[in-house]
Amino acid sequence: MNKLYEQMGISPEVCAFSERILNGLKERFEEIDTRAEENQLRVIKAMQKNQVSEACLLGTTGYGYNDLGRDTLEKVYADLFEAEDALVRPQITCGTHALALALMSNLRPGDELLSPVGKPYDTLEEVIGIRESKGSLREYGISYKQVDLLPDGAFDFENIKKAIGPKTKMVTIQRSKGYDTRPTLSVDRIGELISFIKEIKSDIICMVDNCYGEFVETKEPTMVGADLCVGSLIKNPGGGLAPIGGYIVGKKDYIENCAYRLTSPGLGKEVGASLGILPQFYQGLFLAPTVTAAALKGAIFAANLYEKLGFTVVPNGKESRHDIIQSVVFGCPEGVISFCQGIQSASPVDSFLTVEPWDMPGYDAKVIMAAGAFVSGSSIELSADGPIKPPFAVYFQGGLTWPHAKYGIMNSLEAVKKAGILSKEALL
Repeated sequence: MNKLYEQMGISPEVCAFSERILNGLKERFEEIDTRAEENQLRVIKAMQKNQVSEACLLGTTGYGYNDLGRDTLEKVYADLFEAEDALVRPQITCGTHALALALMSNLRPGDELLSPVGKPYDTLEEVIGIRESKGSLREYGISYKQVDLLPDGAFDFENIKKAIGPKTKMVTIQRSKGYDTRPTLSVDRIGELISFIKEIKSDIICMVDNCYGEFVETKEPTMVGADLCVGSLIKNPGGGLAPIGGYIVGKKDYIENCAYRLTSPGLGKEVGASLGILPQFYQGLFLAPTVTAAALKGAIFAANLYEKLGFTVVPNGKESRHDIIQSVVFGCPEGVISFCQGIQSASPVDSFLTVEPWDMPGYDAKVIMAAGAFVSGSSIELSADGPIKPPFAVYFQGGLTWPHAKYGIMNSLEAVKKAGILSKEALL
């Protein structure tokens, strides 16, 4: 095996160092496999309950009236998330689109949106109007408030209570860290926050950005009180097969609002052809628990490996996991760039390309993205990215299989070493 790794560009010292790290992770990997088994059974149960049939895989064209597969898939998602209803569509282009859809569907001029967990992910800044953009919530007279987490990552309950007022209509809770080094929120912590908010004002709509969190635990935010839960199908729930799409699950009235916004008033969920995409949606969901488990193993391996070498990692090597994202703080642009280039060159697609930072739409700094993926931009596949700004942290995620995640991380280490960020002696 080491000879094969050497042929793939991995030096004997990186192989040896990696094996020493992996020897201490066997118990954690067994726990991940147990959760994946439970989640796999949950998916199968939801599919069987809703009588998924071969006819569900056929799809429709045109208006998409009476699309059995589309409607059945939404019932599967609703049951899986223990929600009243679901909207799962290829017409939802990405996670940001799904979040914008949920916000714009359920907020009206004069309403206020509150984030009690600090600044949301960069691409939502323009949706909200924190950064000026055409069509933002701010343009429609919807205001925004934010309460940062405390320095230790705890909720600032005192200031959250003060921030909730008569105009506060909706709360957005981002589960994952985004381009930040704060802790990812567990489902239980999200439930605690929602309970606190509902005690203050019971009719507030609590929406959770669930991106990167699906199937990491054995429960989802809608099971602990979230009114809406939102995600992307080219992340965890698409299992690496979904080529596009997003989902919103939650209370029926709020999902109905989303459907009318996605299509048209009076049409809602009745239209929206699935074309030929349903087999990937169904099979991707079926594979999602084990694919997420592979990505989770990769994240834990990366955390322990880079932490051992003296880098700050979030989460650290021992912390419990609530999403698949692993950040490594390098403190310099060269570290972020070399890591991403190592991930790109370990990819099955476009491995020969050299990725560089660029002015990506929706961000306020240059961003570098490594994603040699079968689905363009898929971050459940082996990928890494980060903004070229302090603290110069890279965000690693994905890996459809554990062996690929392992190889990608080892190759990232080779690239970091080659860039001079790390000495050969550090691996001894």
